[in-house]
Amino acid sequence: MTETQGPHRLETKARLPDPDAAYRMLVEAHRGLSDEESAALNTRLVLILANQVGDASLLADAIALARRADDGAPAQPSG
Repeated sequence: MTETQGPHRLETKARLPDPDAAYRMLVEAHRGLSDEESAALNTRLVLILANQVGDASLLADAIALARRADDGAPAQPSG
């Protein structure tokens, strides 16, 4: 599925060959960290991945999609 907003297309279908392993990797990265250390790790990771995306408009689309999920709306677009 692809989320279309503006001229950019945000890919929302799973692209990782093993999403469960990726999730476990993220969880493991936080193991043993305090809440503050965990938040700092998340901040660094988001900035690293935002740089990897390299497109401010696409990043804005991703933020909007994540915010909708935070508001209780489904993170995946329907249709």
